[in-house]
Formats: sequence, structure tokens, C-alpha cells
Amino acid sequence: MSAVPAICLGVDPGSLACGWAVVSRFGSRMELLEAGVIRNKKGQEFFQRILSIHKRLSEAISTHQPQFVAVESPFLEKNAATALKLGQIRGGILLTAALHGLPVGDYNPMQVKKAVSGYGWAVKEQVGKMVMTLLNLKEPLPSDAADAAAVAIGHLLATRRQ
Repeated sequence: MSAVPAICLGVDPGSLACGWAVVSRFGSRMELLEAGVIRNKKGQEFFQRILSIHKRLSEAISTHQPQFVAVESPFLEKNAATALKLGQIRGGILLTAALHGLPVGDYNPMQVKKAVSGYGWAVKEQVGKMVMTLLNLKEPLPSDAADAAAVAIGHLLATRRQ
């Protein structure tokens, strides 16, 4: 019986820009399989934004067959309307994972930063550089996709003994 890589779909939720990344781990080696940013138009109906995120994430799940989904949760949101919208986007993402029978890991930004950079207060640029290093990338990912890759990396590191 040969070992199988662990594959995680990481998601950085957003209604206008939702980052996603599929990362595999085989032993200590990690590899980016695919990543992107789902961009929605500002005037677009909100339910259509959720639907476009669902469709793109479902495509990534069908293509790469991850065993996990990991989602970044907001640490604190000052604006109630923004928090509600983000909660609805997260609900759509969680439903997508559930429809595909995938367990979900939920991580706040400090947990993600600490897992990837070793420091919970790391700035976005430090996290982006560590994502490039850990995934052996030659070019940086778009910011939202890099954040999603960091979420996936954090989950794969947190579950490596499983």
C-alpha cells in the first residue's frame, strides 16, 4: 500500500475577492496544485456572488479531490454589515464543503500566520514570502490566493499526525 498525499483546499473568504488554493503535502514536501481569486462585481446580486464562489470551489474540489477544506475566519469585524456579509459567504463555503462530504478546519488569522511564519503577528508580506518558500514558488501569488494557500498550509501542518 503506497502513501497518499494529503490535499487541502484553503479559502480566504470575501464577497468581492475570494481567494482559494489547493495544496498537497507528502511527508514534509508541500506543493501548490492550483490557486486563484474568485472576483465578483460590486453591483452583482449577493446571492449570485455566493453562487459563483460555490461553483468555482466545487470545480476545484472535483478536479483535485481534497480530503479537507480549511477556511479563514475573521478575528474581529468592526462593521456589522460587513460581518454579516462575510458570515453569509462563509456559510456558502461551508455548505459547498458539506455537499462534497469534506470536513472543514476553521482558523483565525493569527493561527494561520503562526503556522506559516512562526509568528502570529506577522505582516501580510512575511506570510506571502513564507508561502512562496514553503511551496517552492518562483512567482508570488495574488494576495487573496496567497492567504488561502497559507490557510491550507496551516491546516496541513496542524493535521500532519493524522
